[in-house]
This record gives sequence, C-alpha cells and structure tokens, in this order.
Amino acid sequence: MQVAASERTTHPVLIFWIIAGWVGFCILPWYVVEDGFWSFEWLLNGYPFDEDFAPAAFLVAQGEKLWLAPLVIPLALPLLVLGRLKSDPLFARILILTGALGFGWLIAQGFGIGIRGFTFEWLTALFGDLGDRQFGMGYGAMICATAFLFLFTQGIAARGAINGDVFVVSAIGGIIVIVTAFVFFPIAKMLFAAFVTEEGSYSVSVFFAKFMDNRLWGLGCLWGARCGVAWNSLFLAIAVGFLTTVLGLAFALVVTRSGFRYKRALRALTVLPIITPPFVIGLALILLFGLSGTVTVYIADLLGVRPTRWLYGLPGVLIAQTLAFTPIAFLVLIGVVEGVSPSMEEAAQTLRANKWQVFRTVSLPLMRPGLANAFLLGFIESMADFGNPLVLGGNFDVLSTEIFFAIVGAQYDQGRAAVLAMVLLFFTLSAFYAQRAWLGKKSYTTVSGKGDAGVHPLMPSGLAIPVMAVALGWALFTALVYIMIIYGSVVDLWGVNNTLTFKHYVTAFSVRFEAEGIRWTGAAWDSFWTTITIAAIAAPLTAAVGLITAYLLTRQTFAGKNAFEFGTMLSFAIPGTVIGVSYILAFNVPPIEITGTGIILVISFIFRNMPVGVRAGIASMSQLDKSLDESSLTLGANSWQTFRRVILPLLRPAILAALVYSFVRAMTAISAVIFLVSAEYDMATSYIIGRVENNDYGLAIAYSTTLIFVMLAAVGLLQIVVGRVQIGRRTQHGSGKST
Repeated sequence: MQVAASERTTHPVLIFWIIAGWVGFCILPWYVVEDGFWSFEWLLNGYPFDEDFAPAAFLVAQGEKLWLAPLVIPLALPLLVLGRLKSDPLFARILILTGALGFGWLIAQGFGIGIRGFTFEWLTALFGDLGDRQFGMGYGAMICATAFLFLFTQGIAARGAINGDVFVVSAIGGIIVIVTAFVFFPIAKMLFAAFVTEEGSYSVSVFFAKFMDNRLWGLGCLWGARCGVAWNSLFLAIAVGFLTTVLGLAFALVVTRSGFRYKRALRALTVLPIITPPFVIGLALILLFGLSGTVTVYIADLLGVRPTRWLYGLPGVLIAQTLAFTPIAFLVLIGVVEGVSPSMEEAAQTLRANKWQVFRTVSLPLMRPGLANAFLLGFIESMADFGNPLVLGGNFDVLSTEIFFAIVGAQYDQGRAAVLAMVLLFFTLSAFYAQRAWLGKKSYTTVSGKGDAGVHPLMPSGLAIPVMAVALGWALFTALVYIMIIYGSVVDLWGVNNTLTFKHYVTAFSVRFEAEGIRWTGAAWDSFWTTITIAAIAAPLTAAVGLITAYLLTRQTFAGKNAFEFGTMLSFAIPGTVIGVSYILAFNVPPIEITGTGIILVISFIFRNMPVGVRAGIASMSQLDKSLDESSLTLGANSWQTFRRVILPLLRPAILAALVYSFVRAMTAISAVIFLVSAEYDMATSYIIGRVENNDYGLAIAYSTTLIFVMLAAVGLLQIVVGRVQIGRRTQHGSGKST
C-alpha cells in the first residue's frame, strides 16, 4: 500500500534544519564578529581557532566557553527520528524535546552570562566567580537557535496542532519569537523603568506619582489654561485619523470611480508627503504661514492686520500630520475600493437603485474594513509622530515630544518617559479594540472563486462634486507645499537671501571623474548610500513578515490569536523615540549585542513598519473568499503553496502598500534613527538634522528634495515590479481585461 505524503519517513525539511543546527554549531562564528561577518576578514584572522571567530564546537574543544557543550545533546536528538513516521508518538515528542532543550538552554546561558561573567548575583553565589565572559550571539548562534525553533514547531505540528500544517505552525512560532525578541523584550526593559526609584529599587508608589501628574491629565484648557499632554494627544489623534481617512477615501474614489483625466498625476501627488521627512513639511508650512510667512504677510497687508503665530500649536501640527499621513490612508483604501465587487453594485442597479443608493447601501458598507484600518493607522501615526510636533508644536505639548525630552533633556527621567509611553499605548489599544467592535463579525467578502467581469459605476454627481472639490483642493495645497520645498533648495538662504543657486546640491552630491573611476566627493554620499542599502534590505523583509502575519490572522484559528495580533501592532503604537532608547537598553549587552551596527537599523525598521503590511493585508484578505484556499487545498496543495500561488497574486495592492511604506519610512524615519545611528552607519535623516542644527537649511532641504525624487523613482519601480491585480473585469470603455 502506498504511504501518504504526510507519513513518509524521508523528511527533507527536518533534515535541512538538522544540518543547519550543526552548521551553526560547528562551522560559523558563534559570537558577533567585530569587523562584520560579511567582510569575511575573519576567515584570514585565526579562524577557526581564534576565540573571537571560533565556532562553538572549536571553543568547547579548546576548553573555552564550556557552557556551550550541552547543546550537543539537543543537536543529536533529532537524528533518532529520521526513520520514523510522523504518526509515531516518539517523532513529535523527540522534536519538541529537542527544540525546548536547545532553545531554552541558549536563552538561559545567553542571559545568565554576560561580558563580566555571571549577570545575576545568585548565580555567582551558587557557582562562584566564573572567570570568563561572553559577547553577543553571532550568526552561528542565530542559525542554531533558528534550527531549534523550527524543529520544535515541526514537533508541535506532528502532534496535530492546526491540522498538522507545518507551514502555519512554523510561521506562528517564528513570528511569536521575533516579535517577542524585538518588540516585547526591549519595550519591557524600557517600561520597567516606570517603577524604578532613585535608589534603583522598584516601587508602585513611584509609578502612581508620575502617572497622576497634572501635566499629564490636567484640564486647564477648559478655563483658558493648558490641557495635559494626554488630552492634547488624544484629541489630535482623533482629528488626524478622521481627516486622513476622509481625504484618503476621497482620493481613492477620484482615482477609481470618476472620469478624472489626470489620475496618474493625482496618484503620484498623493504619495508625495509620505516620502518627505516630516520636519521638511513643517519648515515649508512655516515659510508659508509662519509669522513672516508669504501667505501670512500677504493676508495681513491685504486686511490691514498684524501677522500672528496662529500656525504654532494645534492648527499647525494638525495640518502637517494630515499632509503627512493622508497617503497612508490612501494606500490602504485604494486596494479596498478597487476590491469591491462590481457585480454587487450592478445587481443593486438592476433592482432600480440609483447611484447614490448603490454607493450608500452597497459600496460604502463593503469598504468598512479599509475605513477602519485607515483610521486606526492615522490615529496611531499621529500618536507616535515626533517630528511635526517638535517643529510646529509651540506650547501644544503631546506625548511623543514629552517622552523625547524626558529621555534626552536635562531631566533624563526614564521613569516619566515610561509612564508617558504606557498612557500612549493605552490610547492606541483602545482605538484598536474600538475598531474591532465597529467592524464586528460581519463578512466583507467580495472576491470569490467565481468570475466577476463587472464595471465599477461612477460616483453619483451629488457625491462626485464635493469629493472632487476636496481631493483637488487638497492636492493643490500639497503641490504648493512642495513647490516651496523645491524653491527653498535652490535659494542661497531660505527667507533671507533668495538668490537662485545650486550650491547646496553641489556641496551634498558632487562627483569627480578620475582615472581610477568615480569619486563620490559630496558630503552627503556616505549617508545616502547607507540609507538606500538599509531601506532596500528592510522593505521586502517588512512586507514579507507583515503579509504572512495578515494571512495567519485572517485565514487561521489558533489559541492566543488576539494576543498574537496585539503583539504585531505593539511596535507601531510606541513612539520612535521610545523604540530607539529601548533598543539601546536591550541590545547594548549580550545576548543580542547589535548597537552600532546596520542590523539594528534594519530590525527597528522591520518591526516599526510591519503593522502597515499587516493592516493592508487584513483589509485586502477580508475581501477574498476562503473558498479559494479550500479549493487549492482540495486539489492537493499545502498551505505554503496556497499562500504563494493563490493568495499572494491577489494581494498586489497590499504588497505594494507594504513595500512602498516600509521603503520610504526607512528612508525618512527620524525619531528612532537618532539613537541608533553610528559613525559607520549614518542615515540620511540624522545627517539632515545635523545640518538643521547647524542652521544649514539650504543643504538640508536640498538633500530632502533629492530623497523625494529618489523615492518617487523607487515607488514607480515597485509599481512596475509588483503589478496590479488581474481579476478579468471589463474596462469602462468596453469588454476585455483591465490593464
């Protein structure tokens, strides 16, 4: 009798992870290589016997780092199951034991032994002085830990978890571990500071004293004074979430449901603010509407009144954040609006509903997942934003800037910063659960396995006129802001000496052609190439993690699913300043010692931007009928093949949203980057901030303008590479497939 695929005794994936574990233990350097692993200089400097580059097996053989020797046992255990069927109870038990022992021991010895021996006094009291030390884990330890993790998940799957699906169980296990390591662990290190007293002990009373501070919860604005930063942040976030969702929907409707001729230009203009460092938009607004701004002075002269500082405070921050975050709502909503089934709208028209009734009762309700996700992202972005309130806030204090000054200011109060971060997190989670309650358990499926060659109807005229007016008005305002940015980059001194010049571009990006080749002589080239490299590495990794997470949340049911979703959104709810400081605290010592490297920048971008891919993926997958998955599985495909061949091709809008957002945010991030850059890995935004601090605004704006054009080209390239969803619908001009 033929043996089923799931019962075969040859397990190629299992063999792969067994080999990977031994490679990590016996071949690759166990600890971090100071000059960089990928330089491969370690191969010429004493490898494999030098302690700094040696694999774990060579260290143990030389009598060094003997606490690594027990790892041989879990590495050897899975060899016992190679000839067994998956249905054999020992198969699952041995793999689970292997993963638990190996991964658990790595964690225990990693946290128990640091750069000065034992890290806990009770270990020293129990075993005596170690007389040795340990550095951060390197590629050998990382691959070995990964092997233990996926051996463990294979054992869990073999026990029948989630129908024995190895891909799903492994994906859940992998994401739980990386989110725990790079989100929960550093933030927990930071938040524990809320309970630390001046003597270094822990006290709940210290926490409550800082939590009940009047500067946090005061309501003085009700009688003419100032409100606490918590209320300021909450009101601002609600306003920004509402405005960005409305504007994003307006742009999405103009692009997909109108006869507007310049849709490509409008789409390009819509994403401009997302590819601009936030403080540059703030500077442009100051030039337009500040005390000496062009528009302010003109209106004051026209009306015969004195110019005011109305921009500084809530109005300015609200305008800047709406400009900056509307593209996020648009990127989420464009895929959702396109995904609404035209056949449903045509059916309503057949039943004699007019265009307004069709839009109000059919189209708009089916867009609810996108609207909810767009509002949530706008709310969270506003809460976590740091650059705009810093430039335009004036006396309008918000949580993110207060956290920043608590950390880097003269007070250096990590406890206050931690309390403020906890309040911010509470607001964000409240918005998250309010969104879930609003969506409820209704189905928003519009794309099924059946063919759908319908045509989206145009907006009713009563809706089209205000939508076009709002979208085009905001687009013209956005264009004006960017004209001012470009203008500021080609004048000698912005607002003082308006002589046209290209000297700022020459200083930043000059190139010299010599016999040996091209020499990048401009002052900005080092940070520019570093930024491009880091962003190009982080973007696809961010999209991959985000979309796999969205697939698990929408297509799978497992214990702890709500906590799983909470973990994936947590990093987005915390300001970048807190992320930066928490990463410094968590990853400056073993077992994960990566401060000052490019890896810490890539990791921070992945987990800071991953929630956008998650939310975009959830919004798009909510419209894909599960019968598509079931049909694929019925025809013999496994979950990985179904995800890769069926789901991913239909998620191109979500993939594009995740790639574009993660790439450009890695290029323009400010708050976390300030803490994580080093002399070797300097990012564009930190370089620009340095120029601003030196009052070299022309070069800073010239650099920012260059970044804008570079990212516009990158966005266009990503659209070409990712493509569009092909669902076989008719075009507005006749039958045939859409292009």
